Amino acid sequence: MDLVSDRGRRVSVDELNTSQLLAHARKEANRRKLDDILIVDVDAHHYENEHMDEIVPFMENDVFRQLSSSGRARGNLLPQVIGYQDMGGRVTRYPLRPSEKTDHKIRDVQLGHRWMDAMSVDYSCLFPTGMLSIGSHPQKEMEFELCWAYNRWLTEKVLPESDSRFFSMLCLPISDAEGALRTVEKFGGCKGVTGFMITTVRNLPVHDNSLMKTYRAIEERGLSLAFHSGVSWGENMFKGCNRFISVHALGFSFYNILHCTNWVINGMGERFPKLPVMWVEAGLAWIPFLMQRLDHEYMLRTSECPLLKKKPSDYMRDMYYSTQPMEVQDMGALETTFRMINAETQLLYSSDYPHWDFDLPTVITDLPFLSEKAKHNILGGTAARLFKLPPRNDAQRANLKKYGNLVA
Repeated sequence: MDLVSDRGRRVSVDELNTSQLLAHARKEANRRKLDDILIVDVDAHHYENEHMDEIVPFMENDVFRQLSSSGRARGNLLPQVIGYQDMGGRVTRYPLRPSEKTDHKIRDVQLGHRWMDAMSVDYSCLFPTGMLSIGSHPQKEMEFELCWAYNRWLTEKVLPESDSRFFSMLCLPISDAEGALRTVEKFGGCKGVTGFMITTVRNLPVHDNSLMKTYRAIEERGLSLAFHSGVSWGENMFKGCNRFISVHALGFSFYNILHCTNWVINGMGERFPKLPVMWVEAGLAWIPFLMQRLDHEYMLRTSECPLLKKKPSDYMRDMYYSTQPMEVQDMGALETTFRMINAETQLLYSSDYPHWDFDLPTVITDLPFLSEKAKHNILGGTAARLFKLPPRNDAQRANLKKYGNLVA
């Protein structure tokens, strides 16, 4: 039996198998017949840092490619906080991930299929992890080169091997406006690409005029735009926090609050009315607060928002939101939040797997105030229609047709 060390404890490699770790999730999926429901996970992750030796050669600039290779050798490629998300044994620790055995030529594909099968997830939108901090890189040229290399690796190596079960909204290097537009033009038509993702751990205004051509190019292609939040303990405002839990609680909401405010107040919903916009991994509790706060300010200072034709909250209700991490401590408050955002048509299930705070699909099926149609739409029906994803069995087809989400 192969054994590995887990902080002094010898464990079997079999204990680290994703399918084994999620065995109870599979039992629940069987009991609830979740395979009959099309489930689309709009926010899951892989650890692209484990594959940087494959990604870096895709960089175009010779100098940045050499610098990245050198930095990789020293273990210093991306600016990020290391170690603070260790949950002391709740999930497989990052250093032990390579111990799980795979036989697929693309390791991340097999690992992904294992957790998806266990959780009854049919399709999953794959996002990076370490590169969520790419917006804080001091060199915009490096942001572009790393995003370009990652996007090439993902579209040329990973997505084609996933049996069409993975899709992605690719990293958009908005610090370089020309590079961002070039990214859309290069990758917008690739198989498995349903849109583009802006990492919101950044201070650059997302409404800057230099980015308008990029947003138009995404809209014209019928693709989506996602804003994925994160944390940065190095941000001045968070330096006063002495616990990671504090930064985690505030950071994921703050960055999306900042950019959503600028997006709405600067009339981006009017400028790009056909562009589906999604706010990812910030929870839901911040949305009612921002709706009420912006509406209040707008009614007092409408002259500052000449492009707006309705209240800020109405534009926010036109956008999409991912569920994770869904705050479930006050069920009444959560029900009010669902009502305020039109959750039945605008909320999309996400697991955030394999991160330590991931949510199973049962986080939606167990909500007592949701109708069956709402559960169906949130778990996958709305995403299937938005991203043009077909059913994978007859029961799913019947459900999609029943609730008006079946695509030709």
